Amino acid sequence: MRVLLIDDEDLPRQILREYCAAEPDLELAGEAADGFSAVRAVAELRPDLIFLDVQMPKLDGFEVLQLLASGPEPAPAVIFTTAFDDYALRAFDAHAVDYLLKPFSRERFTAAVGRARQRLAAPAAAPPAAVAEALAAARPLTRLVLRDGAKITFLPLAELLAAEAQDDYLALHTAAKTHLKKQTLASLEAALDPSRFVRVHRGWLVQLAAVTRLDRLGPDTFLATLRNGLRVPVSRAGHARLRQLLPL
Repeated sequence: MRVLLIDDEDLPRQILREYCAAEPDLELAGEAADGFSAVRAVAELRPDLIFLDVQMPKLDGFEVLQLLASGPEPAPAVIFTTAFDDYALRAFDAHAVDYLLKPFSRERFTAAVGRARQRLAAPAAAPPAAVAEALAAARPLTRLVLRDGAKITFLPLAELLAAEAQDDYLALHTAAKTHLKKQTLASLEAALDPSRFVRVHRGWLVQLAAVTRLDRLGPDTFLATLRNGLRVPVSRAGHARLRQLLPL
């Protein structure tokens, strides 16, 4: 198995390096010290397995894995490493092979690698889209991570006015422009605060504070106007939700 080590601290990478060297079937493909470098390294080195730290500056481990899951290539198997045990449930929700709590022993490392061998020998039926959805649901969002080729940008949730389903992608509408992100509307909805964002149609989700007007078009059809002028179709169920949450 080709292995990539991802951690912003050198000592944990050194320990992992020593443990990997004792396993005859592990080949160290490379290392990365931050999330941005990790995404590039996975694309270039194509590892089978990554050891991924959760807390890193700029781009954390969950965001790294979400970007990998939304890419064109199958994401590698992942073993999360962190000093904080409150991430354990989120790690398994994200289809991780295992979770190593620092400081971990050689025996615990060996057990995790054994699970990785089993996963790679008989991979679970969890396509990248399913991993992305599990990740989104596993952690509360404060921002959206967007990938355009090698470029990675962040979209604060305060700037998101509406999300529109377009096949396997989302069109994320802001006042300035529209971004595309490979994700389902259901997974984004599950990760957002329902007191701030609401599903108004099977293909649309809007920020409540962005709605300035709600008009009836027919017995069961409505139209919401957002503060940037965007007009969004609203279903009967969506209209009921908006009427409950907005003083319109």
